[in-house]
Order: sequence, then structure tokens, then C-alpha cells
Amino acid sequence: MSRPARPVRPVFEPESLPVESTGANLPAVAPARLTPDGLRARFEQRLRWEPEPREVPWREDVDPRVAAVLIALVVRDSGLTVLLTQRADHLSDHAGQVSFPGGRHEPTDANTIATALREAQEEVSLDPARVEVLGALPDYLTSTGFRVTPVVSLVHPPFTVHADTLEVAEIFEVPLAFLMNPANHQVRVLRWEHGERRFFAMPYPRAEAAAAAGEETAGDGATGRDYFIWGATAGMLRNFYRFLAA
Repeated sequence: MSRPARPVRPVFEPESLPVESTGANLPAVAPARLTPDGLRARFEQRLRWEPEPREVPWREDVDPRVAAVLIALVVRDSGLTVLLTQRADHLSDHAGQVSFPGGRHEPTDANTIATALREAQEEVSLDPARVEVLGALPDYLTSTGFRVTPVVSLVHPPFTVHADTLEVAEIFEVPLAFLMNPANHQVRVLRWEHGERRFFAMPYPRAEAAAAAGEETAGDGATGRDYFIWGATAGMLRNFYRFLAA
């Protein structure tokens, strides 16, 4: 007997989907926890907390591929920021999406921390010597079949970054306080003939990112749009919020 046809993954524009809810009713993270010392103390504790329910893979008949990302928290005078990238449009996985530096585990990597540091150096030229690893969040299983270890770290200036244009279209920073404010966590819903899927989104205005970096925005049409942080990246940030708010 032949198996029923597997539902085709729908093509959709995540930014156009409706916002079902936000986390405005959830507790705030104490400001002291959004500092280098507060984060160091948090990772030294053994906390009981529950990650968000995992994404449901579009295909469940394949083993997930092991990967790691670097949640790089840049130590700025105005507060911690999160280093993010906009992936190149031609990539086969997550093309054009906002992501953390990271990628697949290689046999030569000693562990997932080594994977995250290597990938960050390859993608954005981040010097591992400027990175202070704090710890890792629980593995995150993406809908596209990756088992990702989010490695949380502090990045100490001075440092420089440079995009590997084969993988990265843009590098930018978003204040950690914005991303850890649950009021900025949207739940968007995709409805199609085979059911429903929900995902987190955290849009951040490009103009604010440029202003925070001291860049000129006049005449740049791109600054009128948001950095649309969604999917696995937003899901891992939501878990980071759950960890800090526990």
C-alpha cells in the first residue's frame, strides 16, 4: 500500500501574516540580569524553567542535522546588543532571513561551542579572542531539520566584523533589552489547506539600528523597513527570555 502524499511546505511571506498575540502580559526581565555580571551570575545558577514548545518539522522522516549558533552579546556603553546577520538570498537554507552567526557541526569541531565560534569567525570575521562564552541554552529543533545549540557569549570591544558575502548580506545589532521585552514578541499564524502553524516574530526598525550604530540614514530607503526577526532565531530569543525571566 502506498503512503499518503506528504503535505507540501507552503510558500508564504511571514511579514504579511497576522499577529495573533504578543507577550505584553508576561513579566519583564529584571534590568540587572541584562548586564554582563547579571548574565554571568544567571548561567552559574541551576534554574528550573521550561523552553517554548519545539517547532514541528516539515519532515519528520529524517534525522536532524547538528548545528550551533553564537548568541553574541556585544558589550556597549549604552547596554548589551545582540549581533545578528541577514543571510544571503541565494542560500539553500533560510535564505534572506535574520539569523545568528552559526552553522553545521563539522567533524573537526571539538564541541558545539567550537562550532559556534568557528562559524562566527567564518561568517563575520569575529575574533574568538574577543568572545567570552557564558554557556548554552537547550538545543533547538528547527522546522527545517536542524538541531541547534545556542551558545551565549559576551563580545568585548574593540573588535571588527566583516561579512562573508557568500553567506551574509548584512551585519547589524539590536539592543538586548528590546529583544528580552516580551511585549515585542509577536505570535504570527500561518493558515493553509493542511492546517495552521505559529511562530514568533520580533520586528525591529532599521532606522533605530542605524541610529544606534551612529550611521547616516537620510536617503536610504531600506531604513524605512524592519529587520524581521522570526522563526528559529526568534524562537531561540524567546527561550533566552524564558531563561532570564525564570
